[in-house]
Amino acid sequence: MTASAPAARLAQLRAAQQRYQRDAILSATPERLVTMLYDRLMLDVERAETAQAASAWAEASTHLLHAQAIVAELHASLTDAWDGSADLRALYAHLTDTLIAANIERDAERTRQCRELIAPLRDAWHEAARLVGGAAQPVQASA
Repeated sequence: MTASAPAARLAQLRAAQQRYQRDAILSATPERLVTMLYDRLMLDVERAETAQAASAWAEASTHLLHAQAIVAELHASLTDAWDGSADLRALYAHLTDTLIAANIERDAERTRQCRELIAPLRDAWHEAARLVGGAAQPVQASA
């Protein structure tokens, strides 16, 4: 076995994992997509918080920027036909501003505040998805 064989096998496994993730997204119901976004948002914020605690600023920034992109997607998915959309838009705007400030100012306290805002929203969306018929359960983030 050559030295490149393990690297090639690892590349194959990563490609298979990416295909699986892509297929999971493409086949997901709308409510499942929202819960997937919230789960990843929570994971990014938790990872950013951990990176900030370790003064790993580049890593924290990567996670905070991805979190901002997710919030932008959630914001864009809102429809004015829903009575609560204005309140959620305002919350998403606040969350975006706080994520940006947490990143620019390297402020772990702001990152923690974001996590505390996101957790009940994620839980509420999972409950709503469950009631609609999807059995989406929050994914426990791992660093």
